[in-house]
Amino acid sequence: MTNDVETSPRARRVLALDVGDRRIGVAVSDELGLTAQGVTTIHRRSWAADLDDIARLVETWRAETIVVGLPLTLEGAIGPRAQTVQAFIKRLGSAVGVPILTWDERFSTVTAERVLIAANLSRAKRRGVIDKTAAVVILQHFLDTRAHAATSEGRP
Repeated sequence: MTNDVETSPRARRVLALDVGDRRIGVAVSDELGLTAQGVTTIHRRSWAADLDDIARLVETWRAETIVVGLPLTLEGAIGPRAQTVQAFIKRLGSAVGVPILTWDERFSTVTAERVLIAANLSRAKRRGVIDKTAAVVILQHFLDTRAHAATSEGRP
């Protein structure tokens, strides 16, 4: 399921999640599916509350797909952390009525941290936006790969 790319020519919004133990970073694409923007960080309280928050975001943004970052090991294997995210995805699937894809999120937090440091954000400010920024990194990589796949297939 990792790096599945939906190449439909139809424009659609995609919601991305960077799932952590304490927080879930959320990003959304524009309606053309070209750019990713950070939306919010969900501070995890309970399964029910977390799933309700995400279902509300799917409805609010009219997302047609959710992309969840899958934290593979450096070797590309599914380790304990990825298994935890897969269990989250299984529960999420019963709470939302849209397809859920996984995306290799290796180095997304490192990339997000570098972007925030380059933007000259203090450590305290970075802590408040790192999860949502990681979700942006995951989503933008997904969108770029999808656009490249569509172009390779001869679609605009």
